[in-house]
Order: sequence, then structure tokens, then C-alpha cells
Amino acid sequence: MMRWPSVPRLVVRGRAWIALAWVLIAVALLPQARHLAARLEAAAEVEGSESAAVSRLLQGPLQSAYARYAVLVVRGVPSPTTAQGAAVLRRIVDTLARAPQVTAVYSYLDRPDTLLVGERGGTLLLVGLTADSAPADRLIPPLRQLTAGLADVLRAGLPDVTLRWTGEAALNVDLRRTSAADVGGAERRALPLTAALLLLAFGAVVAAAVPVVVGALAIAIALGAAAVAAGLWPLSIVLQSVVPMLGLGLGIDYALLMVSRFRDGLAEGAAARPAAEEAAAHAGHTVLMSAATVALGFLALLVVPLNEMRAIAAGGLLVVLASALLATTLLPGALATLGPRIDWIRVRRAGARRSSVELWRRWGAVVTAHPWPALVAGAVPLLLLGTQALGVRSGLPRGDWLPPTMESAQALRDLRDMGRAGVTQTIRLVLALPAGVTVRQAAAWGAVSRYVAALEADPRIARVRSIVGVAEEAGMSRSALATTPGFMTRHLTRGLVSPDNRLVLLELLPDEAVAPDQIVSLVRDLRRTAAHDVAIPGAATLVGGLPAFNADYQEAVAGRLPVIVALVVGGTMLALFMGFRSVLVPLKAVVLNLLSVGAACGALKLAFQDGHGARLLGVAEPLDAVFSSLPVIVFCIVFGLSMDYEVFLITRVRELRRSGLGDRDAIVEALGRTGQVITNAAVIMLVVFAAFMLGDVLLTKMLGFTLAVAVLLDATVVRMVVGPALLQLAGKWNWWPAVGAVASAQHRA
Repeated sequence: MMRWPSVPRLVVRGRAWIALAWVLIAVALLPQARHLAARLEAAAEVEGSESAAVSRLLQGPLQSAYARYAVLVVRGVPSPTTAQGAAVLRRIVDTLARAPQVTAVYSYLDRPDTLLVGERGGTLLLVGLTADSAPADRLIPPLRQLTAGLADVLRAGLPDVTLRWTGEAALNVDLRRTSAADVGGAERRALPLTAALLLLAFGAVVAAAVPVVVGALAIAIALGAAAVAAGLWPLSIVLQSVVPMLGLGLGIDYALLMVSRFRDGLAEGAAARPAAEEAAAHAGHTVLMSAATVALGFLALLVVPLNEMRAIAAGGLLVVLASALLATTLLPGALATLGPRIDWIRVRRAGARRSSVELWRRWGAVVTAHPWPALVAGAVPLLLLGTQALGVRSGLPRGDWLPPTMESAQALRDLRDMGRAGVTQTIRLVLALPAGVTVRQAAAWGAVSRYVAALEADPRIARVRSIVGVAEEAGMSRSALATTPGFMTRHLTRGLVSPDNRLVLLELLPDEAVAPDQIVSLVRDLRRTAAHDVAIPGAATLVGGLPAFNADYQEAVAGRLPVIVALVVGGTMLALFMGFRSVLVPLKAVVLNLLSVGAACGALKLAFQDGHGARLLGVAEPLDAVFSSLPVIVFCIVFGLSMDYEVFLITRVRELRRSGLGDRDAIVEALGRTGQVITNAAVIMLVVFAAFMLGDVLLTKMLGFTLAVAVLLDATVVRMVVGPALLQLAGKWNWWPAVGAVASAQHRA
């Protein structure tokens, strides 16, 4: 079996072939990256959930023309109760009805329903979308183009007219575009700052440019690979935010570590090729171990049955793999080729590096001389901040947090102004009757009628649409409906009753005053009590719609958090034990990582949930909750990123211990040699995450903030204070049961 020290020599000597292989990979994948946005899905589904089952029933046995629908909000026109308003509405309806993406249009012209007319003007239309294989969010752009042209024509006589689309499908389209714009803006903000920081850190233009090139190449290759994967498996649009965010951080950090180690070798008098081999041996081992721990966090996300989580996992794994492989295979050969030219175009004196090393040595001497005070001073504030994480409330944030530039968000505000915002939160309850029972039978009809009346009495529900109500409005009794041939009543029953009359759909419109999280609670109440309350023995109920999806989403994430934590913690400890052959080092690393995660989540809770400083972050008011997925995503990413700095430091301490230094001297010297590298890496990641924090999409903003806080605390307090203090207190037991290290320490003692 090939030993690790021989691999760096092969990497450096075979650098021409390795470079050729990377060129071929880039040629194959980079063109694919252009197609990524079109292949990603904005819509999400919880696999095996009730909401997904209801969606399939609506498109299948119930044959609903509104299985997938959007809402068109019309403002600036006369009321449809007037002749002029009705004529305008007829023109809009007729135009939409001819569109190939539309299955049906429901408006005030079909039924003089006050729900379709705003309290302060305006009207709305429910537009059924085709149920073919195309995602619903891809049907909206041509419809927008259609209504934009119609609005231009109508403005000749109605200058204030607006036609805006909203609903789940329209929101998905806008979130896709806004997310892509956020990513582009973050990259434009982060790259120049990152390049400037690297220039300040290395003091030479070429040395600063190398990590930037590696990071950009890692992002491009990962995006290209993700585009290929998205053509095979459904992946969410959140991937296009995760890959650039982590690629800029990890790709540059791994390259920074390799370049720093190479320059150290040159400074100690080594030739270019031996210095590159030494960097590949030591820094390469550190990068691969760090990448393995980061990858574990993303692998754990695969247990959540959500395409959004799997997209984050896929994007994270691809960018970690690309970053680590570029840093350990392509970069050593490039450094060997560059040699001393790595320091071309200097902008500061060479002695600044030595001054930094000496500064960090002095800091290490202070911490190791007073480990208990350092431990208390560093750990207590983090523990206090971490206790705030216990109060994190996952769910739907309250308030108006959608990006204001999105048309769908503007349409939602129109609906709120009209007093009709609840129309986008419709709950769809499907009643499945037992064999031999149909809704046309007297007993079943009466039970459904009583259940509908009970639902309408619930103050959280504004109205219920059902076959019972529709028949009553049409002037048909149950007996008349039961004796009328099906083909004559199909226009009444389609979408509300299946052809065999055993599936019954009830559409529940929440009251305007009910908050989104209360609507989710209503869904849970219905699921718990509906089958009993309908009072038909053997009947079953399924609850779907957007609020039900939100409930399923929360439960899918929260229910798997313990499993994810166990997988990440257990896998990390195993990987570190195999890497360091120590029990205490992995245990300490896990505890410190949990401390970083807890403190970061505590800061998230204080800033966004409680609103402390929220306005500085572009949030107008406390949100009272954070997205259900955020704690899980933060845990997996922060746990992996935090391990980077732990591995950087511990690897150097172990090297120095093996070279003959005592425990304290090894810690002090390791801090001297890695302190500046860790600080530089952390500052770069901080800048990258802060750049994403400035975007308009709230989830990306919250994620960027939390990761930035985690990196800041981890690279300063945790790794520079708490970690070294614990290493000093543990002494030789850090390396147990590595017998050779312990015996050596005992011999020197």
C-alpha cells in the first residue's frame, strides 16, 4: 500500500498530467454551469407527506383544474359589480383562458363572490395551471408576459391598472431570480475585498492571486457538476447560494493554507520542488482531514426528505470536494512551477511575517501560562451566548419579510390591502370515504354537511368551499344531485368530488387575522381531529395546501435533527480519532464545535428572532421565529467549518510534539506558526459570509449572519483562547492512546 509521504512527490512530479486532467474537467463542466439556474427547482415537496399525497389526489382522482394554481391581482380598475368593471374583467379572463398554460379561470364573473372583490377596490382571479411535467413555477413567466402586454393595452383608458401574479408558483419564480441576483451581488462584493485581504496577508500580488483563482475555479467546477446532477435529480434553487458562499470561503482557505506552508518552506531555504512536496504532505493532509469533517455535515443532511436539504448537501459536497482536490492536487504542482515567483510584485516588506509569528508566540505563552483564567474568560461568554440558542423558535417568521422588489410580494401586499391575503393560504382537506359509501348517500351527505358547518364555526376559518355549499348555491338538494346523471353535474362536482364519489375535497380559507404560524397550528389540529369529527366510520382524511406543506416541512426537519446531530458528531469523532489516534483530541474538538454552534445560534436568536440590532441587518422588526431549516443547516455547516481551524492548529501541535518539543512549547510554537493563517482564513470567510448577509433573501441573510458570527467567534475566542488552554491543561493526555507520543513525553519528563 502506498504511504502518504510518497503521494506528494507523485503530485509534484506529475503536475503536467494533473494540470491536463483538470483542464479536461473544466472544459467538460464549466459550460454546464450556465444552465444551472434553468435546471434547479424553486418548488419544494416533503417526500411521503400528507401535503404531497393531497397534491397527487388533486391532479389524479379529483381531476381538479386548480390542482396547481396562481392568483392574479388586478388593481386600478372599476369594481366588477359595475358594467365597465365587468367588461374589463371579461377581457382579462378571455385573454387568460386562451393561454396554453391555463386550465381554468375563476373570477367574479363565474360567481358574485365577495371573496373575489377587495374591501378597498381591486379584484382577484384564481388561475388553474396545467398539470403536465413542467414545474408550476416555469409556467408563470409566459403568463406574466401575456398580462404585461394586456396591462399596456388597458392603460390607454385605465392609467393606474396593475396586473400582478402571486401564489406559490409566482413566489417560486421570483425567489429564483432574486436568489440568483443576490448571489451575483455577493460575489461582486466579496471577491475584491477578499483579494485585498489576501494581498495584505501575503504582501505579494502573485501569492494573493493564487487562492482567489483556486476559489473561483472550485465554484465554477462545483456549479457545473451541480448542473449535471440537477438534470438527473431534482435540486432546489438554494444550491446556487450555498456553492458560491462556501466555495469562496473553503476554496480560498484551503489554497491559503497550502500557499502559506509553501512560502514557509521557501523562507527556510528549501528549493521550490521540495517546498511544494512538504506543503503537499503537511498542509495537504490537513486540508483533506478538514474537508472530510466538513463533508460529514453535508452528508448528514441527506437524511432529511426535502429536495432543499438535499440540494444543500449536494452543493456542499461538490464544492468541498472541488476545493480540497484543487488544493491538494493541482496547487502543489503550480507552486513548484512558480517557485520564488510566488512573491512577485511585493507590496510590503518580507519581515512582517516574522513579526506576526512572534506576536502569536507571545500570545500563546500568555494563554499557556494561565490556562484556567484563559479558559474561564473565553468559555463563560460563549456559554452565556449559547444559552440563548435554547430559545430559538423554528417556524415561519412573522411580518413582511419578502424582498420588496418581487412582483409576487407586491401582489401579496395588494391582497393584504384588499383584505384577501388568506386566499394564498388555502387549506385543502380531502375526505376519503370507506368502501361502499359515497357522498351522494344521505348519511354521508349529512355527515359532511355537519362537518362543514362545524368548520365554518371555527373563528380561524373564514369560509369553506365544498360540494355541499356549491350544490346549495346551485339550488340543488342532495337527493336531486344524487338522482341527476353524473355528466350533467360534472361542472358542479369536478375538483370537489372524485368520479366514484368517494373522495371529497373541502377548501378552507383562513381568516385574515390569523397569522401564518397559527394557520400551521390549524393544520395540525385538523389532522388530529378531522377523521373523528367527520363522524363517518372508516373514513380517513388528508390535509394539504401550502400551510400543510409548511407543517410537513417543519416536522421533517425537526424530527431528524437528533439523527443529524448524532451522525455528524459521531462521524467527526471517528474521523479525528483515525487522523490523530487520540481520544481526547476528538472529544475536545467536538465540545468546542458545539460551543461555536450554540453561540452562533444564540446570536441568530438575539438578532433576528428578538430583533436586537435587526434594523442594522435590514430587518424592520423582530421576526419571532427563524426558518425551520436554518438551525439544521447552521449546525451542519458551522460544525464542519469550525473543524477547519481545529485541524489546522492541532496538526501543527502534533508535528512539533513529534519533533521533540514539550507540550507547552509545542502549543506556543503552533500558535505562532498558524495564528496568522487561521486569522487570515477567518477574516476572508467573514467577509464572504457578510457579503451574502447584505442580500434581499431573508434565508440567505440569516445564514450569512450566523456563519459570519460562528467564524468570528471560533477563530478568535474558541481556537485562540479556549482551545490552547484546554490543550495545556490536558498535557500529555491529549495524545493518549498514541503510545509512542506518550512514551516520548514521559521520557523527556
